[in-house]
Amino acid sequence: MCHASLNALLPDIFLTTATIVIWISDIFIGKNRRGLTYLATVSSALIATFWYAVIIVDPNSHYYFSDMYVVDPFSSLIKLFISLGFAVSLIYSRQYLEERDLFCGDFYLLALFSLLGQLVMVSGNNFLTLYLGLELMSLSLYALIALRRDMPQSTEAAIKYCVLGALSSGFLLYGISMIYGATGSLNLNDISTSITLGGVNHTALLFGVVFIVTSISFKMGVVPFHMWVPDVYHGAPTAMTLLTGGIAKVAVFAWALRFFMVGLLPLAIDWQMMLAILATLSLIVGNIAGIVQSNIKRMLAYSAISNMGFLLLGLLSGVISGKVNNIANSYGSAVFYSITYMLPTLGVFGIIMLLARRDYEADMLDDLKGLNKRSPVFAFMMLIIMLSLAGIPPTVGFYAKFSVLEAAINANLTWLAVLAAVTSLFGAFYYLRIIKLMYFNKPVDTTQITTYKASRVILACNGLSVLLLGIAPGPLMSSCLWVVRRTLSC
Repeated sequence: MCHASLNALLPDIFLTTATIVIWISDIFIGKNRRGLTYLATVSSALIATFWYAVIIVDPNSHYYFSDMYVVDPFSSLIKLFISLGFAVSLIYSRQYLEERDLFCGDFYLLALFSLLGQLVMVSGNNFLTLYLGLELMSLSLYALIALRRDMPQSTEAAIKYCVLGALSSGFLLYGISMIYGATGSLNLNDISTSITLGGVNHTALLFGVVFIVTSISFKMGVVPFHMWVPDVYHGAPTAMTLLTGGIAKVAVFAWALRFFMVGLLPLAIDWQMMLAILATLSLIVGNIAGIVQSNIKRMLAYSAISNMGFLLLGLLSGVISGKVNNIANSYGSAVFYSITYMLPTLGVFGIIMLLARRDYEADMLDDLKGLNKRSPVFAFMMLIIMLSLAGIPPTVGFYAKFSVLEAAINANLTWLAVLAAVTSLFGAFYYLRIIKLMYFNKPVDTTQITTYKASRVILACNGLSVLLLGIAPGPLMSSCLWVVRRTLSC
């Protein structure tokens, strides 16, 4: 039974209230006390994380604001990891921001607004809600990337991201208008019911689906709509790159899953064909183009493209010949993959920031040479993270890729699973190259690494979580499967 209870909405209300309070209080806090804004922001995200962990056990779906906003186990699980990832991102970023005079209220307020946008994206149950959440997140990220005004490439990255993001939003709105014209509704559940019952203009629906898939492809950064990803990753300050390429990717995936799993599931046979093409191109381009990169942020951008291809592989394996027998395992594997991709992403960008110094970005592959001699702990954490991104056991990346490939094979997409496995071998080259540089090359930079103790502790926990989840992935995978089943049942 699906019903409404205000308790399920309290974490979202708390974060919204905290954002407003931090916004107002920051006006009266001097520059020398800016650490209070940082502490308040991180504390709010951590409190919300624990709150989401408490309400996730509620199996019901709670609808608010005329069914435009839903809190269910799926949204609570995603919000838990988004809030946790947000707090970890800020802890990694503190020293980096301080050394570049970006440790200011503007950064934390824009980051909080992007977080609120992601929460709305995850819980949207109406096309308008989903669009508003997307724009709140996107506009905040555009401003964040352009925040460093003395760095022309940051401004350039923000402009590229903004222009292509606006184009993507235009595609989304046009697709929404087509589906609204065909079904007469903007509510995801009503749209699904209308399509199932029939009597709607199928041509208009297909046009709408094409434009929505195009917009989702832009936001996920899959080929051929990936042109902004390497430039934004490279041009943005690393702290902003982490917010764009870490938790935002999980939010965009959950946002896309709302469209496909709740609203457009009756049209699965149509959009799955599109996703198959996008996944194929992303796996090939992402894994091969990353080999020639000398900048680690650009390399991670192509890594993100290939990983989004794996996510699409999970999304397109749910419905087989009109039957939904494989849907829970397929979508559950995709949810698991999105979460476990975020963890190593946080770690690798965290290490890049911790290695950087004032007026020096440690974002070239040569900067990692001999890292084991400079800091054995950092090198070991990077080793675990690279093995996970490459999908090598016993890290969680292996199990995540295996579960998605298994879902694809069960959906009779063996050819696509084989392609994903083969292209991953090419991708493994540039991950293993970093390990070789750290352990077998002489260091180019011998400067002592100085970091906050909190950052070192969080980095150790981050790296160990990637390893432990690979050894014992059962609880998290079971949670992902459960939340997908509960969402589909309502």
